[in-house]
Amino acid sequence: MFVRSMMRKAMPVLLCAIFMAAITLGTVRAELRVDITQGKAEPLPIAVTDFFGAGGEEASIGRDMAGVIAADLQRSGLFKPIDSRAFIQTDGALNALPRFGDWRIINAQALVQGRTELVPDGRLRVEFRLWDVFAEQQMVGLAYFTVPDNWRRVAHIIADAIYKRITGEDGYFDTRIVYIAESGPERRRIKRLAIMDQDGANHRFLTDGSELVLTPRFSPTLQEITYLSYRGNTPRVYIFNIDTGRQELLGDYPGMTFAPRFSPDGQSIIMSMSQNGNTDIHVMDLRTRQSRQLTRSGAIDTSPSFAPDGSQIVFNSDRGGSQQLYVMDGDGQNVRRISFGKGRYATPVWSPRGDLIAFTKISRGTFYIGVMRPDGTGERLLAQDYLVEAPTWSPNGRVLIYFRQSKNGENVTEPRLYSIDLTGYNEREIITPVGASDPAWSPLIP
Repeated sequence: MFVRSMMRKAMPVLLCAIFMAAITLGTVRAELRVDITQGKAEPLPIAVTDFFGAGGEEASIGRDMAGVIAADLQRSGLFKPIDSRAFIQTDGALNALPRFGDWRIINAQALVQGRTELVPDGRLRVEFRLWDVFAEQQMVGLAYFTVPDNWRRVAHIIADAIYKRITGEDGYFDTRIVYIAESGPERRRIKRLAIMDQDGANHRFLTDGSELVLTPRFSPTLQEITYLSYRGNTPRVYIFNIDTGRQELLGDYPGMTFAPRFSPDGQSIIMSMSQNGNTDIHVMDLRTRQSRQLTRSGAIDTSPSFAPDGSQIVFNSDRGGSQQLYVMDGDGQNVRRISFGKGRYATPVWSPRGDLIAFTKISRGTFYIGVMRPDGTGERLLAQDYLVEAPTWSPNGRVLIYFRQSKNGENVTEPRLYSIDLTGYNEREIITPVGASDPAWSPLIP
């Protein structure tokens, strides 16, 4: 059974009820499945019908939900939604079994049907089923209750359920992205904190652009964002509460503080501090506001990122003569270099799965986004351009988002966000209303 509940106070109430035992029809065949651990996978043809509604708002929401689900699945690169104009059976009602033969004719291997209904207490009831067309078996059957305005989020949750059932991995569609929205001429660029759903919907600016902001990072609970602000022309680390809009200075130190990131348990923030000519990595306990210095190299140590279990930290440092990646234990001990390729390495970030570290590499004037194992082996470069930087992981550790700028002659394009699969395929732009840089991908919304 699959149960998720909406816990955050600032979001509309979402309740999920599960029912529908699997229905088995016909002969059993090999389970419908996409293996995402290998290289490029052929997209799975899937039919997503408009969710049936009796009319008016119910039918409108049903059509919109089907569109969001199909778009989520298509962007993953693992699914190929079939054009609805090819559908032979168009009745989306769940009280009749699919005519599987009609779906096999158009080569649909999976079928999604659903129904929307406004119940007397004002809530929206959404029900869907995922079918294996060739085995004629129901793979998933779920129902949700929510407020009608929350239909888009339920669509992302359904897309996650479909993704997990067919790939065996958790999905990443019910998530948000925070980033730096950039507008205006190069020398007077306005940079604002902005937040949106992973598909670009529900976009809003969090700051007004009166001060330069950089490197936003989500807390594990998604309630807060830590970031760097040049308020008063002095770089300092702040915490922004998404629900209240309150911004809080995280310590007032004599030097500059930057590159903040939450620990996996959300109880502390790790960051760099530049004092007396040295830049070292410190960790601050958010309950006591006491900070502890972890590195003492006399070099520039920055961009720290915890392993998902908090036991290790990756960072970049020029202590060896050039900017390289290093890993140390959570208490700052046992520092060892892990990058040895040609060029410089920066902005490391540990995968939520713990198996890889993503980074930016600069070699012979070209920027790359790459990944390597935590011991430095298995380096792979996934994207390159005049400037590609600041990778951030999807919560399932299968997709990266970063920002890109290209050069056309003497002109450099404005920064834009892109996503790419861990295998190096399916690179796609994430549309934002203005230029975009420094993305951070949230965990799944609780």
